[in-house]
Amino acid sequence: MNLKIAVLPGDGIGPEISQQGVDVMSALSHRFGHQVSFEYALCGAEAIDAVGDPFPEETFQTCMRADAVLFSAIGDPRFDNDPTAKVRPEQGLLAMRKRLGLFANIRPIQTFPSLVHKSPLKDDIVSGADFICIRELTGGLYFGEKYEDDDRAYDTNVYTRPEIERILRVAYEYAMRRRRHVTVVDKANILASSRLWRKVAQEIAQEYPDVTTDYMYVDNASMRMIQEPRFFDVIVTENTFGDILTDEASCITGSMGLLPSASTGEHTPVFEPIHGSWPQAKGKNIANPLAQILSVAMLFEHFGLAEEGRLVRQAVDASLEANVRTPEIQVPGGAPFGTSEVGRWIVDYIHKR
Repeated sequence: MNLKIAVLPGDGIGPEISQQGVDVMSALSHRFGHQVSFEYALCGAEAIDAVGDPFPEETFQTCMRADAVLFSAIGDPRFDNDPTAKVRPEQGLLAMRKRLGLFANIRPIQTFPSLVHKSPLKDDIVSGADFICIRELTGGLYFGEKYEDDDRAYDTNVYTRPEIERILRVAYEYAMRRRRHVTVVDKANILASSRLWRKVAQEIAQEYPDVTTDYMYVDNASMRMIQEPRFFDVIVTENTFGDILTDEASCITGSMGLLPSASTGEHTPVFEPIHGSWPQAKGKNIANPLAQILSVAMLFEHFGLAEEGRLVRQAVDASLEANVRTPEIQVPGGAPFGTSEVGRWIVDYIHKR
């Protein structure tokens, strides 16, 4: 297969983990006889510094020419600590999602047997947890009408029936390939937008009679996720709730550095780790590249290349079992491995198989 990949390293640890993702893709293409080309583009704080726009037109065109985007991270404390900044790196991420029509964010959450002890939750609670969060990505508070002055501010949470229907269908299609259980998360007892979500969900559920559907308020879901994560199979929810719940879910695995994601929709799909730019670790070769590498597995699987994805997952599992780990997940007394060393180990594993 021939694949054109747009690579957006971004800020902070982004360039370091991005390189490991590119190296793994190159190893897979060599191993399986694919032709993969890479085109790099600016986004986030680096793009603001260069051209004053966190998602420049040239970057958008690069993404549109590609078959997929390998994205890493954006964010910079210079902007976090300046509430008066009119242009921010995160606006680039929102612009990318909106302009590419990426309405569905897919975040798999699963535990690794060799890392269960790293979770803040008890082993008997998290062992065997395996679910997917489907987050609506281009509507809600993040994209609604906004206003802000020194005394008053608001964000508008707007959803339409077509937006809700299309994300629900994504969730049900995933459930049909899994354990056939969908949990719709909302706040229908308070929010009008959530009541529309629930109404539409009840209609769509009738089209999938083989799938069990339950409805859960977001506060209850956040508690249930910690108390009984194995209850869930596919969770579907709106933008803001999904953002918060998926970060909460990351603690189940023991590290945000282990969780990949895919964003799909109308145009070029984007594959990325769920974590941020961790600017404090920039250039220190300590960032965990596994979420970026696992996003490569999701990318290949998106194009029907299941064997390639399986090999990446086997390589990641093998690296963990061999204690080839970055500091935040290393076992006591384990040898120190940096970002590049972990990536190189996984590339070598792929070449040897």
